Amino acid sequence: MKMPDLLKIAEIHRRLNVIFPDGTENRNYVIREMAAKTIFVMLYVDAIEGNEQWIRPSQVTDMGDEQSSKRSVEERHQWLSDTLSKKGKRPIDAWYAANSREPIRDETLRGGLIPCHAVIERKGIPTTSSKPRYCLNNSFADLFDPSLSTEDLVGKIAIWQNTHLNKAALARIRLIKFSITNSDDSLTVTFPGGEKRTLAPGPSSVIAKEVIEVFAAKFLKVPAVLWLSESGNKVVTRDEELANSLGLKIDASKALPDIILVDLGEDKSGADMLFIFTEVVATDGPVNRERKVALTKIAADAGFSNKNLAFLTAFMDRGASPFKKTISELAWGSYAWFVSEPENLIDLRDGKAIKLSGGHDDS
Repeated sequence: MKMPDLLKIAEIHRRLNVIFPDGTENRNYVIREMAAKTIFVMLYVDAIEGNEQWIRPSQVTDMGDEQSSKRSVEERHQWLSDTLSKKGKRPIDAWYAANSREPIRDETLRGGLIPCHAVIERKGIPTTSSKPRYCLNNSFADLFDPSLSTEDLVGKIAIWQNTHLNKAALARIRLIKFSITNSDDSLTVTFPGGEKRTLAPGPSSVIAKEVIEVFAAKFLKVPAVLWLSESGNKVVTRDEELANSLGLKIDASKALPDIILVDLGEDKSGADMLFIFTEVVATDGPVNRERKVALTKIAADAGFSNKNLAFLTAFMDRGASPFKKTISELAWGSYAWFVSEPENLIDLRDGKAIKLSGGHDDS
């Protein structure tokens, strides 16, 4: 029986980074070496859709360097038989400890490759069964054909992405790709009133632009920009007229946030007015507890009322390292928003107990 030709694991790893670009859900699970080795084992035993051949995670942990170098059909069939029947012994040079099958199963497969439609799970197998249940999606397996030219590979990857990644995932990926592409150029940001300002190149400017043009329009009733600065405390804009009309005193010498948005609201009394102190995080610097306390004091000194004050940290993507690195620092009673998923907002509620059944909205 014919078996698929095999790429080196390093090349599988490289291709995964292209197949699953920034913005892919749980990207770390599907581009790490563990994912590459899991795919290698599936290819090694021809566990590909339509062949009725499946693997279990323990076969990945039972593979080693010596066995992976044995490429003949006979050697591969023998290894498959031995590992399924449990006749073979674990190799001395096994890639992973035996208990590593849990992250392979729960993260690489169920949390990563299966939701991305790269791997298929066999139906009708009880959860507690040790029977093999995973194989590669046929068209995904084609992306690891060693005979593909660079041009053909690029084309096949594009087709696979458009066919198998869902619309939300593709939109997220395109947003990030567009933002990264434009981060090397000066950006023009359009304020809610139509006024334009130029921002210096860089990822922080990309996020700031999206906060002002997208977040403000989406989540505020009557938005305006009170303050906008860039790294190094360079003031891009400060609306003194608006601040004075609101009875505020903005001291540029203080450690102000990157952006101060104001929602003028619709109530003539100003009861629904809201000031949003926003930190832009391309690397670090979220609204953590200490920063929230400091900003609250600055706001109070400037004449802001605490009840009309909100705190926002804006990121590029929740799958990227800046958010993962700082999520544990985000202050309760603040919000997090992502350029790549502009319709959504994380609300870190602060001591306000609610019943989930009363706070859930499916509309």
